[in-house]
Amino acid sequence: MSQVRILIAEDDEHIRGGLADMIESEGWDAETAADGTEALAKALQGGFDLVMLDVMMPGKSGYDVCRELRAQDPHTPILMLTAKGAEIDKVVGLRLGADDYLTKPFGIHELLARIQALLRRAKLAESPRDSDRAIPFRFADLEVDPSCMIGQGRELEVHFTERELHLMRCFASAPGRVWRRDELLEEVWGMAYQGTTRTLDQHIAQLRKKVEPRPSAPRFITTVHGVGYQYHE
Repeated sequence: MSQVRILIAEDDEHIRGGLADMIESEGWDAETAADGTEALAKALQGGFDLVMLDVMMPGKSGYDVCRELRAQDPHTPILMLTAKGAEIDKVVGLRLGADDYLTKPFGIHELLARIQALLRRAKLAESPRDSDRAIPFRFADLEVDPSCMIGQGRELEVHFTERELHLMRCFASAPGRVWRRDELLEEVWGMAYQGTTRTLDQHIAQLRKKVEPRPSAPRFITTVHGVGYQYHE
């Protein structure tokens, strides 16, 4: 089995060292970067199973690195680390292609759980039994091609993240089904996901902006209050 390699981009030397020690104590290989420019250069070299990005870094911000990395690498999981607690800061990261976020200060056990869930999800996405993930499908009024992560329709082209594609596959597999939030978290983030439902809700909000003609009045992905979400063809 190949060694799991994780890139840690954090400008605070003490935090960076502590995260590297934690990663290596789990038997993984930790590579570090002290600023955004260094982080992007290393990430683009490839070979990482996960990239952890601090939002506030010199050179390039975590948002800049996430955007530029996603343009060339749509698959490597990205975990954003931010000291900001405002919802808009989290939404920006998800919109740029991050898979998850964690607000400082955070507990080591929660961080490990998030990393394990992202690694597990990425491994499942690469498995042969999921080869049908590359088959194009229709969602809302778009024709979605998972191989290039693009949807086309309404005379426009829409780019999706891996997480958004997985959510769409779940919904499209059972139109009319009411999905509980915990079901979607287990299906898309992994059985042992220990994050909050806000992560799911924010991903749904971003997905609506891409597939709904009027995101403020969704027609395809509706909310079932107190339960979860329902997809309508």
